[in-house]
Amino acid sequence: MINVLDLGFIRYLTHCGSDVSVCDAARVSFNKTTIPNIDGSLSEKDHKLINYLAKHNHWTPFAHPQISLHVKAPISIRTQLFKHKVGLTENEVSRRYVKTVPEYYTPKWRSSPTDGAKQGSSGFMKNTIRHEQRYRDVCDDAIEIYQELLDHGIAPEQARFILPQGMYTEWHWTGSLAAFARVCKLRLDSHAQWEVQEYAKAISEIIQPLFPVSWKVLCDSSK
Repeated sequence: MINVLDLGFIRYLTHCGSDVSVCDAARVSFNKTTIPNIDGSLSEKDHKLINYLAKHNHWTPFAHPQISLHVKAPISIRTQLFKHKVGLTENEVSRRYVKTVPEYYTPKWRSSPTDGAKQGSSGFMKNTIRHEQRYRDVCDDAIEIYQELLDHGIAPEQARFILPQGMYTEWHWTGSLAAFARVCKLRLDSHAQWEVQEYAKAISEIIQPLFPVSWKVLCDSSK
């Protein structure tokens, strides 16, 4: 498990396939299979094949391996990550059913974007203790009201409306190697929101050892 932000994380669940699976998926067109080296490593020919596939955007062989992750992230970050749909499936904790006390993310505050940019942010700010305290006060009040609504018999599916976007949520996220590579290509970019970049770094750190050859060329091919 890799901790992200203050209370978030990404945890490896399971995966199927390997770099060999990518090679086999490509070679089946010629009714051939991959024969790894005696130690299980890929041959130079296999490396060249994977490089060729990534360079020329032959993505389907990378869609056969699958990875499952358990993610905990603030709701607003979840929303950004859920924009990636092709090749990915998510099942999220539902506050229609769960009544546990919510947790919330306390950001490291950044200044507004400059040069007329409509989104994003600038550098990390100093002397934000007052803003952080006000933020915490609002979140704590929201959680208190949420609990009061539940205690008074309000349906959980409605009580959750009071919770702010800084609340943490959790989900299981399963997708292909190709799909997670697309997530990281976009979210590791310096223009992506800092918090999302942190999750993309954790995803990459988990997947890279599982598919070392493929992950390297998929990331390199995005540059």
